[in-house]
Amino acid sequence: MGRGRVELKRIENKINRQVTFSKRRSGLLKKAYELSVLCDAEVALIIFSSRGKLFEFGSGEVCKTLERYQSYRYASQETNVDYHETETQSWYQEFFKLKVKYESLQRSHRHLLGEDLGTLGVKELQQLEKQLDLALSQSRQTKLKLMMEQIEELQKNERHLEEVNRKLKDKLQVEGSSSTAIQRCWESKSMAEGNPLPLHPCPANAAYPEPTLQIGYYQHFGRPEAATTTGAAGENNVMVGWLR
Repeated sequence: MGRGRVELKRIENKINRQVTFSKRRSGLLKKAYELSVLCDAEVALIIFSSRGKLFEFGSGEVCKTLERYQSYRYASQETNVDYHETETQSWYQEFFKLKVKYESLQRSHRHLLGEDLGTLGVKELQQLEKQLDLALSQSRQTKLKLMMEQIEELQKNERHLEEVNRKLKDKLQVEGSSSTAIQRCWESKSMAEGNPLPLHPCPANAAYPEPTLQIGYYQHFGRPEAATTTGAAGENNVMVGWLR
């Protein structure tokens, strides 16, 4: 049977603990030596036993390796400190630049509003006047451009409405002429057939005018035979008119 896995905890038995320390120490020193030879690495190993006894191994001199370690560690710490100081200083300079720029913009804004002008000289006032003239000219040009665009849009809408109005007018004229022609056709047809019943004129917006009949007594003076028949009928002239 193989060896079981050793539980990693403090060995309570002193003898067993001492034996394990000796074996593991020898193995660790052997591994350090192999690492230095195989990989050409500078290795320094320091071990203190529970009794305070020192065991060490070094591929070179242990003291030189320790000095190299200390110098490297302190240099790294100084580099980190220098980096943080440099970064802090850079942020401070950036903050100072932004603060100066902000104050300058505030002063310029107050000057444009006509405030704190007593501290300005003649040249500065002339420069401020030029800036105001330029801003006023640009604002006028922008306003004029917007007004022209609005006028063009209104003219475009006006032309569109005029076109729609013209089409509607032409359509009404065509419908009116067609209704008038139909009405005249009906009247001429009625006159040709000798229809005694009058045709009422149709409204202009009616597509097909319809003739209407007058119910009741009606006397027509254009036909002599109608008058003769009426006289012969005597009192029945109302019925004759109805039958007509």
